[in-house]
Amino acid sequence: MSRQIFGKTPPETSNPEATTQVERRTVKKPLMGLENLGSRREGQPVGALGASLNALSERGKLAEEIEKKLAAGQTVVELDTGLIDPSFVSDRMPVSDEALSDLVEAIRESTQLSPILVRPHPDTPGRYQTAFGHRRVRAVAMLGIPVRAIVRELTDEEMVVAQGQENHARKDLSYIEKALFAQRLEGRQFRRATIMAALSIYKSDLSNMLSVAHKIPAELVEAIGPSPNTGRRGWIELAELLKNDKLIDMACKAAAAPLTQAQDSDERFRTVLAAVKPTPDKSKVNPLRDEQGGKIGKVASNTQRLVVTVDRKAAPGFADYLSDKLPELIAEFAKVGAGKVDT
Repeated sequence: MSRQIFGKTPPETSNPEATTQVERRTVKKPLMGLENLGSRREGQPVGALGASLNALSERGKLAEEIEKKLAAGQTVVELDTGLIDPSFVSDRMPVSDEALSDLVEAIRESTQLSPILVRPHPDTPGRYQTAFGHRRVRAVAMLGIPVRAIVRELTDEEMVVAQGQENHARKDLSYIEKALFAQRLEGRQFRRATIMAALSIYKSDLSNMLSVAHKIPAELVEAIGPSPNTGRRGWIELAELLKNDKLIDMACKAAAAPLTQAQDSDERFRTVLAAVKPTPDKSKVNPLRDEQGGKIGKVASNTQRLVVTVDRKAAPGFADYLSDKLPELIAEFAKVGAGKVDT
């Protein structure tokens, strides 16, 4: 028997409007283990479902499990998409209608298989607010049909946890989208324990995400895009490179360039990173020759070092001579050469 995590099953009704309207329920249970939210250690992901994230590796499997638990004992209704507003905090970067084409076609062919989760709008009676399923709402709206939904009374805290965990389970959000979501939740004064529960991450992961989100300007992130294949290391590297306004300006100009904008999001990220990443100092290499002009080695020089290489096969005696002579050369430089350097 499926465990009911959202409260008691509503009684059956013969009201023909029951498929389009939902009565607010007063009986409810804490969502996804949030009853223990305050007692858990901050260094751990929070919530009963968050604890099982590592045990489920197949793509989308946990999201389906979440939705099955949501649907267990709950009434799935059909709602007019015109009555549904997005969540009060965005968890992803804007998606074009073109990017939704595959989802639209899938729903057209097979109907909407998974219901979305909404709550009655806290400020506007008769309207609803999406916890998760934003793309499904848009896709269904493009088809001009009602959306299948579960309506549930949710606190703000419960809503963001449901929103974040479902998206995390589907692996839909890129690293930077998660970082921005964490930043928005922090800006709304959510506790760090709640943010970790929503994203199913540890304290150190959250610190890194918030650091990235604070160091990289929002307009630069927007110009780069979600970069779905760019992970934590790449974004942390970029954040650490943007040490001053000059480098930030260089990055923004690189991202805004027409050729850059013509690339996909991950390519735009690599272009911006290359624009602010220091290029290795190329060494000037000259051959080392003997008095007859024969090559016996090379001298490589740049702003940081001088490297003399002697080919022992070509000049075995000179290699030993130079090695023995170095202490004397250093002492001689200390007497006369240092003075010339200081002048």
